[in-house]
Amino acid sequence: MNPPRFFLIAALSAAAPCLAAEAPRPLNFANDIVPILTKGGCNSGGCHGKSGGQNGFKLSLLGFEPQEDYEHIVKEARGRRVFPASAEQSLLLTKGTAQLPHGGGKKLDPSSEDYADLARWIREGMPYGKDTDPKMASISVEPAKLTMPLKGAQQLKVTAHYTDGSTRDVTKRALYEANEKAMAETTETGRVQLFDLPGDVAVMVRYQGKVSTFRATVPLGAPVEKLPASRGFVDDLVFAKLKTIGMPPSDIADDGTFIRRVTLDIAGRLPTAAEMKDFMASKDAAKRSALIDRLLDSPDYAEYFANKWSALLRNQRTQPVFARGSYLFYSWIRDSIADNKPYDQFVREVVSASGDLDQNPPVAWYRQVKEMKQQMEDVAQLFLGTRMQCAQCHHHPFEKWSQQDYYGFAAFFSNVSRKPSTFVGEEMIFNKRGTAQTTNIRTKEAVMPTSLGGQALKLKPEQDPRLALAEWMSQKENPFFAHTLVNRYWKHFFNRGLVEPEDDMRETNPPVNPELLSALAGDFVKSGYDLKHLIRTITNSTTYQLSAVPNAHNARDRQNFSRYYPKRLNAEVLYDSVNTLLDVQTAFAGQAPGTRAVALPDNSYNQSTYFLSVFGRPDSSSACECERTQEASLAQSLHLLNAAEIQTQLSRGNGRADTLTKDTRPDDDKISDLYHIALSRDPNANEIKFAHTHLDKKTAGKTGDEAFKGKKEAYEDILWALLNTKEFLFNH
Repeated sequence: MNPPRFFLIAALSAAAPCLAAEAPRPLNFANDIVPILTKGGCNSGGCHGKSGGQNGFKLSLLGFEPQEDYEHIVKEARGRRVFPASAEQSLLLTKGTAQLPHGGGKKLDPSSEDYADLARWIREGMPYGKDTDPKMASISVEPAKLTMPLKGAQQLKVTAHYTDGSTRDVTKRALYEANEKAMAETTETGRVQLFDLPGDVAVMVRYQGKVSTFRATVPLGAPVEKLPASRGFVDDLVFAKLKTIGMPPSDIADDGTFIRRVTLDIAGRLPTAAEMKDFMASKDAAKRSALIDRLLDSPDYAEYFANKWSALLRNQRTQPVFARGSYLFYSWIRDSIADNKPYDQFVREVVSASGDLDQNPPVAWYRQVKEMKQQMEDVAQLFLGTRMQCAQCHHHPFEKWSQQDYYGFAAFFSNVSRKPSTFVGEEMIFNKRGTAQTTNIRTKEAVMPTSLGGQALKLKPEQDPRLALAEWMSQKENPFFAHTLVNRYWKHFFNRGLVEPEDDMRETNPPVNPELLSALAGDFVKSGYDLKHLIRTITNSTTYQLSAVPNAHNARDRQNFSRYYPKRLNAEVLYDSVNTLLDVQTAFAGQAPGTRAVALPDNSYNQSTYFLSVFGRPDSSSACECERTQEASLAQSLHLLNAAEIQTQLSRGNGRADTLTKDTRPDDDKISDLYHIALSRDPNANEIKFAHTHLDKKTAGKTGDEAFKGKKEAYEDILWALLNTKEFLFNH
């Protein structure tokens, strides 16, 4: 008779050898301990990672130098921070769990896996790890991309990939940050919670110096049944995105709105009343394209964009002797834009400038950007959309750039030298013969010129490394150069870049429409870096010509370009527009009468013209467009409402109000003229009625000089009211 089955099982179990429990994985300081400190914020800039540390305990910022951190934790302070004989009594744990007073508060839960690993590491004698231990190569996030509903949630999974081919789930120890705080938030364990805004949101995932990105597309879900006619690849890609997320675009803007918008955006001025009337009266189907071409061929375009580039290239007059140089540099920028100089050539002539100001005005850039590191940082940010400043002292916290990358890129400027020119206060710039190299301040090793993501170059002593840099930047396959410029210009016209900020183009800050950015960059390169071609491509698109008036679905849209995003006129354009409306001829020191504010060569006029200063004209002290403020302030409102300068110009003899009062035409015609000049449209019936009522009120019962004075005051009031409207102050 067969024995019961359980006897067989017991017998087999007794005969089998005992299996030992699986040994725990050896801990590695860089791979296992540093991420715990990073997750807790211990090595952040506000805690022990700041320069000098905190209360005598210093860690490398964000754990990018684990060998240094190991020394600080294990060997400093006579080893009192770790106690292998009783790991739980170590200061590293008692402070972290707030059992002892800790300025940073409680960072560890005694029941957590992080605490257990720290305690085990201390008990095992604080091993650093072996040279043969696998090192982390990359991280990946799952899912990498997802379409999610409004207010949806998604748990992310982060996997670390090591050099031996192994992987590890590091979800709990990774750090998470959404790039659009109004669209999503993240928990410490990687759960993404969306809000009720449609569009695209990216979550940066960081672990042990490596970064990855999760992207969510959040549809609104409205039906997109009828789209305006596409005028090219820009519209194709924008409209495809709008269909994907279910967001109908606004209607196309009317002719009056368009002529004002595009004239302000390209020429930096209001259209004249005559231009507006001719444009409105034209029946030519191609009149919008023809207008764009006329504006691009005008000197106003060259002046306006020279104003933009002059500020970005730091054309400052910090000393009186700099005046000659600032004029020459500005004139060179303006002439380059007027001649439609290819952008790659424009950049090459700035970056590799040599000689004196008479021979080569772009050397003025080196007058303001004197240090090698500053030269490198400006070039990287301005022309490559890459902010390298952080990598000088440590690995970039949100990018792949290291100190080695920083000094390798800086080495392109290591031989830039200068000597006095024949003009007092001026210098000649030249490339000093010799080996181009710099020294990594941490490793003390020599670093050769190295392009971002490239290999170190071996240049001959007589070669100017800046020419090699310019050659690399303008290569068709360069992933930074063309993308940065088209993104910068897209923001100029749409008040929002495809990447925001416009000069922070990193893997962890993806574009809202990657396909459009790539298509624009490719088309720009194919055109031979033709800036006018790029502007035509943007402004001829239906996307640019959409109305700023939202429909029932896109009022909250801030990133999909379903409508035109209104923007306040910048300081110079607004100043010129106010003077145009009030019929004032400006007078700037050293400039011809009537010179526009957008045509001023440098920053020296900011202090002498309060209007420009209070409305945010940049001081040209950095390569960042963020220096130009577009924020509204109480000082700005008060200035427009009651500044003595404005009131004086309103009431002066032969000003706009005075001229209109003397004009014998019907008031309806004169009121229409004001609306044509200020807003590029006809006044509606209510606006005419309101103006008539005010004119009648000011002149009622008056004759002769009193009636003239009353009517003049009425026109002053109408002008004052117009220049304080949002419709006047904004480009829409």
